Amino acid sequence: MLGEADELNQDRQWMRHAIGLARLCPKSPTAFSVGAVIVGADDIELAHGFSRETDEKVHAEESALDKLGDDPRLAHATIYSTLEPCSQRASADRAPCTDRILAAGIRRVVIAWREPATFVADCVGVEKLRDHGIEVVELVDMADEAMSMNRHLVLS
Repeated sequence: MLGEADELNQDRQWMRHAIGLARLCPKSPTAFSVGAVIVGADDIELAHGFSRETDEKVHAEESALDKLGDDPRLAHATIYSTLEPCSQRASADRAPCTDRILAAGIRRVVIAWREPATFVADCVGVEKLRDHGIEVVELVDMADEAMSMNRHLVLS
């Protein structure tokens, strides 16, 4: 079992990978560039995704989760996302990422920054996950780097 400092170092390593994925996103004037990595209990990457990877509406967490389907390893996995998972979507035909994470059975979520009110007035992804017993870790010291590819957007 890892000590707290070792786990934090691993979290930072995986978040750096997610930040690199966010840099691959096609730029958009109406959506953030986000990267996500799903890591199994054995500290091996299971899948990754980024915003607009497969279509103009796909979110990073959605893209990564779609690659795994009903994989039983998700119950012991951690998802790293550069931005707080959404609690509501502009695309009514798609479930919010918090709902997808809950449905997948993931028990741990690590983020770098919370969603500002730029596009969503009141994102409550962190609160919703915590209300369902999900461990949410916020790496606020990595927030600036994680939002760096979104500087062209007006941040609140």
